[in-house]
Amino acid sequence: MRIGLWIDEEGQTIDEIGAAAKAAEDAGIDRIWFSQRLGWDALTLIAGVAPYTSTIGYAVGVVPVYPRHPLALAAQALSVQVLTGNRLTLGVGASHPHMVEGMLGLPMDRPAAYVREYVEALGPLLAGQPTNYVGERLTARGQIGIAGAETPELILAALGPRMLKTAGELTAGTATSWAGPEVIENFIRPTIDRAATAAGRPEPQVIAGVCVAVTDDPDATRQWIHDQFGAAGDMPAYRAVLDRGGKAGPEDTAVLGDEETVAKELQRFADAGTTEFLVCPVGTDAERARTIQFAHDYV
Repeated sequence: MRIGLWIDEEGQTIDEIGAAAKAAEDAGIDRIWFSQRLGWDALTLIAGVAPYTSTIGYAVGVVPVYPRHPLALAAQALSVQVLTGNRLTLGVGASHPHMVEGMLGLPMDRPAAYVREYVEALGPLLAGQPTNYVGERLTARGQIGIAGAETPELILAALGPRMLKTAGELTAGTATSWAGPEVIENFIRPTIDRAATAAGRPEPQVIAGVCVAVTDDPDATRQWIHDQFGAAGDMPAYRAVLDRGGKAGPEDTAVLGDEETVAKELQRFADAGTTEFLVCPVGTDAERARTIQFAHDYV
């Protein structure tokens, strides 16, 4: 199982983010992940941070598909691919109604169907091929030509059966949120594997994004996660995956405790079929620093 590290870019300068990326590379972390939020544009940030490192992979998890047409996203992703020396993993996903409809004023009916069309149109473009895609809700005609750009790995944020089917059939795998090892083993892994096998594709990646705190006070950190992320439990896609795992809220999916406890939990994810464990450090500044050090040491 590979180890990825999510870097919190909020409030950080490019030099600070670059230093964190270089430290992760020196420690042997496989891949650095950035979120697409209301701040740094994740793909642009990756292009800016890449010169601080030489070998580590970069991933964005994930770009919401509704605001960016496949032609526009492919052009940006392939540009970043060249600027990083072909080290990019592109994650895409549907996002959530309160963001797409509430913040952007865009309709978000039948998201699984729209995402499938989007990925069908995006795939050839990322490979530098021409597309003449006309779907029920999406049209994409053209070709993106950028010299030196290799096809970036495409990951889909998929938690439900229809999205996992699309991920298995059309992408390199899924990146999950709020999914524990039992959900990965009993639902996510078999569902995406069946889709990939039927499509004649290789075994898909399952990248588990998990809140982690190496801490001596797990109860306090669990409360902190509830206070910060509890609202995620009301979002339909996340509520469904929490219910599958019998979890009341996001805080119940976190990996908390001392180094030995956290290491044992990571092994549970590996045994469940996780191909990459994405460490998302949470808690106090001291706990985050301790967690990042644990991730560095673990690899």
